[in-house]
Amino acid sequence: MNRNLILLGSQTAKSGFANEKDIVEKLNNWKNDSDAQNWLISMNYQISEIENVLAILISGHHKADVQVQVTIFFKKTIGIENLSIKLVTNPSGFNQIDKRKVDKYVEMWNIPEKIATALKLFTGEIPPQNLNVRDKRRMFFNEMDDEIQKSIINFFETNKILIISDLLKGNDEFSASWLMVIWKTKNEKPEWIIRDINYVLNFFGAGNVEISKQGSLKIGKITMQRKGGDGGRETAKMLQFKINPILLFEKN
Repeated sequence: MNRNLILLGSQTAKSGFANEKDIVEKLNNWKNDSDAQNWLISMNYQISEIENVLAILISGHHKADVQVQVTIFFKKTIGIENLSIKLVTNPSGFNQIDKRKVDKYVEMWNIPEKIATALKLFTGEIPPQNLNVRDKRRMFFNEMDDEIQKSIINFFETNKILIISDLLKGNDEFSASWLMVIWKTKNEKPEWIIRDINYVLNFFGAGNVEISKQGSLKIGKITMQRKGGDGGRETAKMLQFKINPILLFEKN
C-alpha cells in the first residue's frame, strides 16, 4: 500500500504532553512507553525490529520540531523522521504555520511587483491612500479593484503546490516528513494523530483559492492574514498563514 495513503490513525494518549520536549522524552523512552511505540508504528515501523531510537529537538526556524532516528536490527541504515508538532487546546482555533515580511515571500515565490504591492497594502506595510476603507492602517483584499483581486487569486492558484509545500513541509534539511497533532482538552486525556506530510499537503491544499468575505485569502484550508497585534510594532505588518490542525481528526 502507498505510504502516503495509509490511515495513520488517532489514539487516546495515556499521559499529558506539555511541549515538544515531553514528546522527545517519551520517544527516547520508547521501550517502556506505549504512546511512543504507537507513534513509531504510525510511522510504519515494526516495534520488534527496532534496536534503538534517538529523538532530538530541532532548534532554529525549521518546519520540523523533532527529529527521530530509528536504528533497525540487522540493518546498517538509520531511518530519519522529521516531525512537525502542533499542540492544540481549542478545537475551533487556528495554528500559525508560517509568518514573514512580504519581501521574504516575494523572494521565495518570485511574486510579481503589483501583487507584492497588494500584499503590502493588505498588511499595512504600505498605508492605503484611499481613506474609504474599514481599517485606516491597511486594505483588505476585497477593498481592492477587481483586476488585482483576480491577479492575486491567479498567482496563488498557479503556484499553489510550491506555496503549500513551503508553508507546511519546508525546503531545507529539516523539512517535515510527518505532522503530529496533539489535542489537549481540560477534562479528557489528550488525543493524537500522525499523518504523512504528503497527505497533509493534499488535505490542507484541497479547495479553491479565493478571497473570503472578511477580505483575507483562503488557499484551500489555509488562511492568509495580516499578523496584527504586537502593540502596533512593525512585526504586526507581517503576513501570517494559519490552519486548524484539528481538521485532521475528521473521518474520511
